[in-house]
Amino acid sequence: MLEKDLQSIVDRKFRKTVEVCSNEEIYLALLELTKERIKATGNNEGKKKLYYISAEFLIGKLLSNNLINLGIYDEVQMILEKNHKSLSEIEDVELEPSLGNGGLGRLAACFLDSIATLGLNGDGVGLNYHYGLFKQIFESNTQVETKNPWITKEGWLEKSDISFEVPFKDFTLKSVLYDIDVTGYESNSNKLRLFDIDTLDETMVKDGITFDKEDVIHNLTLFLYPDDSDKAGHLLRIYQQYFMVSNAAQLIIKETLEKGHDLRKLYEYVVVQINDTHPTMVIPELIRLLLAQGIAMDEAIEIVTKTCAYTNHTILAEALEKWPMEYLEKVVPQLLPIIIELDKRVRDKYDNEKVYIIDKDQRVHMAHIDIHYGFSVNGVAALHTDILKNTEIKHFYEIYPEKFNNKTNGITFRRWLIHCNPLLSRFVTELIDEDYKRDANKLEDLFKYIDDDIVLQRLLEIKHKNKVTLKNYLKETQNVDIDENSIFDIQVKRLHEYKRQQMNALYVIHKYLDIKKGNIPTTPITMIFGAKAAPAYIIAKDIIHLILCLQELINNDPEVSPYLKIVMVENYNVTKASKLVPACDVSEQISLASKEASGTGNMKFMLNGAVTLGTMDGANVEIHDLVGKDNIYIFGKSSEVVTKLYEDKGYRPTDYYEKDEKIEELVDFIINKKMIKIGDPVKLARLYKELISKDWFMTLLDIKEYIETKDDMFKDYEDRKAWSQKMLTNISKAGFFSSDRTIKQYNEDIWKL
Repeated sequence: MLEKDLQSIVDRKFRKTVEVCSNEEIYLALLELTKERIKATGNNEGKKKLYYISAEFLIGKLLSNNLINLGIYDEVQMILEKNHKSLSEIEDVELEPSLGNGGLGRLAACFLDSIATLGLNGDGVGLNYHYGLFKQIFESNTQVETKNPWITKEGWLEKSDISFEVPFKDFTLKSVLYDIDVTGYESNSNKLRLFDIDTLDETMVKDGITFDKEDVIHNLTLFLYPDDSDKAGHLLRIYQQYFMVSNAAQLIIKETLEKGHDLRKLYEYVVVQINDTHPTMVIPELIRLLLAQGIAMDEAIEIVTKTCAYTNHTILAEALEKWPMEYLEKVVPQLLPIIIELDKRVRDKYDNEKVYIIDKDQRVHMAHIDIHYGFSVNGVAALHTDILKNTEIKHFYEIYPEKFNNKTNGITFRRWLIHCNPLLSRFVTELIDEDYKRDANKLEDLFKYIDDDIVLQRLLEIKHKNKVTLKNYLKETQNVDIDENSIFDIQVKRLHEYKRQQMNALYVIHKYLDIKKGNIPTTPITMIFGAKAAPAYIIAKDIIHLILCLQELINNDPEVSPYLKIVMVENYNVTKASKLVPACDVSEQISLASKEASGTGNMKFMLNGAVTLGTMDGANVEIHDLVGKDNIYIFGKSSEVVTKLYEDKGYRPTDYYEKDEKIEELVDFIINKKMIKIGDPVKLARLYKELISKDWFMTLLDIKEYIETKDDMFKDYEDRKAWSQKMLTNISKAGFFSSDRTIKQYNEDIWKL
């Protein structure tokens, strides 16, 4: 039946047989076939509906994901093989949607998958960015940003006939709504609803990613997180955020009224999840729309407070947005009276400026709106939630202890095991059957094989095959040769100083100097990085420059390169992650303790049999508790020690640099003659000075213990049986980190759909 349907589409579209079609033609035919099958499954329904609003959704390519969720992946693969076609080559035709950047967007995508899989009535709501964050290319060992187009004439986006007027101070913009179907695993589907404008002018982007930031009517949905290093950039972000939430709020009101519901009981029919602070203005906007419906202010505020819930994703000040009143006045003056009223009510109740919405500098704290005027506030890992309650926003916890709860993040195992690692997935199915695909806790059944030499050997063989696949992929895409018999040590994530890629780079220097002294590692090491730095984040771009310079130095040194290779993956994204994750031996999760809210890369690597090297931060704490101290490598100062150092201003990097010859040697190498010859002296000197004079995320505090722990880990890798037992333990204990579990908890405790 499936083969007949595919041939019928191919015949109608191209007047050909499947066998003679190009990969591009087969992709378009599969796209149509998949969309038809999704429509046939129907949508999830229920009395109450979730609107999950997020600035980003890093959904990745959708073809294979949808085929798996529809239960037809294997059959499609067989049909194609019969016709001498490769599904993986056809997947390469698909462009990855440029709708997200890092963990925030990937989490939102995993959540949508689980919401649909669990049969819950919930849609994602965001913006339809045409060029995404940016496409990263490396030139002269430096990150260069260019646009990242992904929208094609035929794709997953379906234009709807829904449109709203969004009022700004000086003009009104008309929106257009595009939908992407979100399939559940052997379940019904929901939608990702993306708002756009018809007036967008893609041609206004000139060199790289520069464009006129003030021409909002033509630029609004060009880029995710446009450069906000100037006032025009700040204003554009506010325009984007209000456009997103005004459309979301109008959609909520429209759909609620169409169902014949009473807006005065909105919270009985609707729940809004605010993913980080970007969608915060949905709170005053919903109040504004309810006022326009004739509902009084007191009641409107009560209704919205019972409808909205907030997820905090960070304790970094930069991500807890604060917008100057002056900027809001320029963009959305209609919201200011409401925000002022919300702040007045807080001031009337509480005599503590730390909980006010508008501070003494006339800035509006978006997270404060979320906490006061939402019914739930959740962190995303146990440690993160404790830090929020005890330090960062403890004043709010003292007022609203009942609002605070933890929902440890999770990942969808459909994409991050079944799709990205079919060898391991099939082996797991052989051992414990298929139930783990619906109930990830069933992976625990693997633990009974912990002393089974045949199973452990198979695990090592699967890892080796995945390493060969990655080796071939990197040769083809980046023209770099790596040794599949080496240890694959991988750190891939957004580039930020708190994630401490700079510390990993100092380890590279340590290992390089060690090999130069004749200390040859027993097993060669391949260290793989992948990260984008925000265009205006100078030090982050300098860290990328350092890594790329080390890559050039080491990979071209015949004394060192047989034993140590460095690879910086260009334009890291979901597609590249799916190649890297199955091949990883050592998973680098080395953020400064207390700074990473959760992390989800740590979960993906763990699920695929990598062993974590990390600090006691974010979800690493829960991984440690699950696998036990012998199956994870922990180093570094605790979050309590780090927090006290910040409070007491007790950390001075110069103390470590000047008093420790080893640290001095590593840091000085950044501006060594060999490095200056390869790199940009200004960039390298700037990073060098940053490390010895500021080092805000305490690289030098933890570097020596990091080096010792990592060297110990590489030694332990030599005992292949013991290492394979660590792999099996990690896989078997990963079930807790399924996003299905996370979403069940959100629904039981917050949404109640």
